Amino acid sequence: MGRFDNQTVLVTGGTGGMGSSHVRAYHRHGANVVIAGVADDLGRDLASELGDRALFVHLDVTDEDDWAAAVDATETRFGPISILVNNAGIQHPAALIEHTERRTWERVFAVNITGQFLGIRAVAPSMRHGGGGVIVNIASTMAHGGTPFYAPYVASKWAVRGLTKSAALELGRDNIRVNSIHPGVVSTPLINEPTVAGQPAIIESYSPDVFAIPRLAEPEEITKLLLFVTSADAAFATGSEFVLDGGLLLGPALQPDLAIAAG
Repeated sequence: MGRFDNQTVLVTGGTGGMGSSHVRAYHRHGANVVIAGVADDLGRDLASELGDRALFVHLDVTDEDDWAAAVDATETRFGPISILVNNAGIQHPAALIEHTERRTWERVFAVNITGQFLGIRAVAPSMRHGGGGVIVNIASTMAHGGTPFYAPYVASKWAVRGLTKSAALELGRDNIRVNSIHPGVVSTPLINEPTVAGQPAIIESYSPDVFAIPRLAEPEEITKLLLFVTSADAAFATGSEFVLDGGLLLGPALQPDLAIAAG
């Protein structure tokens, strides 16, 4: 018997590095999975690979009509939505605030926060009809501090924190839990590949060597936390923030040579 048998999970950005990891895990644990995103060919291929309990829906998270169509297609195929993973997000080229174009700011906010707002708004009635559910908004450790050159992304992820807490208060009595997960630096194309041609990938200017766990996270590690947060094992958690960052927010760890010297 699967951990998520008879549940229907919609994952936005479902073909990406973390998104596809989430989709595969839920499917493996018995759920019906809805792969939502804009990479149509990748989405259809993944749904075909997984089989009958998988459905791809084209979803631009900034588009209200796309959200309505995605919910309708999901309910037609599988019934009410049990779990929504607001995973879709974008990064932007590194730039000082004074060199950041307004259209960049607005696009990042449209995807990273307005997309999650529209998702909650579209899916909540389906969950209420089904007797409850769980929503997880994917945020970032950047939602807990400032980072130069990435103001739009940082600000959008701070906004996810507030949206999550307000939604948790509004939906709690409908048996709908709302939480956020805050990954550190995860080994995905968002980190390993350039945001735009000609600019270095984020990984080229970031090193985890000074932190307590000196490596990048793997997508599957975020997925394991997500499975817990959306399971009955976390039934008392709502409005909560789950940080998984290898100690990044703690700052530099004591290095082995210094520890030996101090001993």
